[in-house]
Amino acid sequence: MNTERLSLLLTDCISKRSLRHGKLLHKHIVSSGLQQDISLCKKLINFYISLDCLQSARLVFKNIECPLDIALWNSLLAAYSRNHLYRETQLLFEELRSFSCVKPDGYTVPSVLKAFGALRCVQDGRKLHGWVIKALEKGRMVHESLIRSGYEMDVFVNSSLVDMYARCGSLVMARKIFDLVPNKTVVTWNSMISGYAITGDFIYSIHLFLNMNAEGVKPTSTTLCILLSLCSKLGNLQFGKFMHGYIIRNKVETDIFTDTALLDLYLRCGALQYAEDIFETITKMNCVSWNVMISGLVSRGCYDEALKIFNDMRNSGVKPDAITFASTLQACSQLSALQLGKEMHQYIVENKLEKEEVVAAALVNMYAKCGAVNDAHNVFDRMSKRDIVSWTTMITAYGSHGNTLEAIYLFQQMEKSETKPDGVAFLALLSACSHGGLVDEGHHYFDQMRVCYGIDPTLEHYSCVIDLLGRAGRVHEAYDILRHMPIKADVGLLGALFSACSQHGKVELGEKVAELLLEKDPDDASTYIVLSNLYAAAGKWENVRKVRWKMRERGLRKSPGCSWIEVDKRTHTFFVEDKSHPQAETIYETLDSLLLQMKREGYAPKSPNTTYP
Repeated sequence: MNTERLSLLLTDCISKRSLRHGKLLHKHIVSSGLQQDISLCKKLINFYISLDCLQSARLVFKNIECPLDIALWNSLLAAYSRNHLYRETQLLFEELRSFSCVKPDGYTVPSVLKAFGALRCVQDGRKLHGWVIKALEKGRMVHESLIRSGYEMDVFVNSSLVDMYARCGSLVMARKIFDLVPNKTVVTWNSMISGYAITGDFIYSIHLFLNMNAEGVKPTSTTLCILLSLCSKLGNLQFGKFMHGYIIRNKVETDIFTDTALLDLYLRCGALQYAEDIFETITKMNCVSWNVMISGLVSRGCYDEALKIFNDMRNSGVKPDAITFASTLQACSQLSALQLGKEMHQYIVENKLEKEEVVAAALVNMYAKCGAVNDAHNVFDRMSKRDIVSWTTMITAYGSHGNTLEAIYLFQQMEKSETKPDGVAFLALLSACSHGGLVDEGHHYFDQMRVCYGIDPTLEHYSCVIDLLGRAGRVHEAYDILRHMPIKADVGLLGALFSACSQHGKVELGEKVAELLLEKDPDDASTYIVLSNLYAAAGKWENVRKVRWKMRERGLRKSPGCSWIEVDKRTHTFFVEDKSHPQAETIYETLDSLLLQMKREGYAPKSPNTTYP
């Protein structure tokens, strides 16, 4: 079989995406001693790239003794860059530079510059740190090399240079090149607009968009998505509406990406009606669009609506992914809808998504918040990789359900693993110690956080320690910490100490804390009520009357308490003295019956404070 015939057969394999037949041809080429034929090597590399078999493509390339054809390099560089394998792109380009007789061309530079720019964007927290901090310098070297060699800087290369400098945060250099480009294409404009958008520079991004319009360059879907995403990020609903109006006025044909960007904008800005209108107009919904709608509703606290959209998604035939379940499980956790959460879990198992990190973490969180701590731990135990969020969620679950020793044990296990505790993990542990009454242990971990891990306590940490001491009746120690801490106390911290004073009958200190609370929020009814009860418990009825009179003078009333319960996948909500439920009469009859039975068995309501008559 000759070279021309083999080349035609490989072309046929590419069009039919037949990996098996292509591999057989590859084997025949090697056995025939044709593995150094450049035309066949090009075909083989393109064949493997078309099927995303980049390792096989790299192997073919590696076996070429003298890869002097720049097209060979370009194919692999473009494939690496397109598949976000930026480090591989960088390494391959450095290998190319070692061949002095092979010169990069207009197809080489865009892929390489894209990789250098992207590497700089993902450097934070990555193990590639040693590589990527040199990305900008390497990009500059490529640029200077092009200038020295007299290389013709066409519009594609210039656009890539603008993109590379913009992604690396060197906007001054990006703008300098951008201003020198004579005939800017929409790609050039997009690169510069994107550069400003990445840094959150709203003014320059909009200014460029208006200039682009003035020069008669029509925006693409990419342009619109960049600007809409920037509006979402900054919460700028006004300009987001302007962009939407621009699309309508100019009869711009939107695609799924633009529609999804509009949907995300309105959801993030809380314009739910606009979001619903956009959602209903999208004809070809994909998983991303459904996910944006579901997660957007969850983030706005519309949990029931989010679960309804999830059901619509399933009925539409679109298969949910890991992100879908992460959002819907969050809705279940907020509604304490355990039964529905378990059904979600079953569906996740059926779709083999339980091992996905984001899903497993969401399952742990859902079970923990619904009070099913054992189920949460079962999922946690099966997790192949546990991040700091998963550890913290499990510690929080144990702590909030009174399993303080298990919370401490889990924290110690986390310390032994490769996961380093952060401030949130310590906050969960301190809260667990507070709920369990382990004052000395709480003090120990508070000191350990500062001394061993170098974490400066936040207001939340101080609140936890003060709550810990307050619950144990050591309110004066708590007050001493409050007076000497370097952060100004907020209402939450003062409220925790005030509640402790009330619980332990510390009237004098309670008055001081109440005064601080009322300075911050003079219209908080709960402060007056707790202070009134504190006076009543001490028999200071004149003070009680003064506090109650002050409440009436300010027109303050206590907000009604609220509770909810899930029955048959439906969440029922109740307020104090609420009789709006259709079964209210039966519920109150049952409650009266239970109270009567409790009295017969010797139980009495526990009331630490006595209000005035």
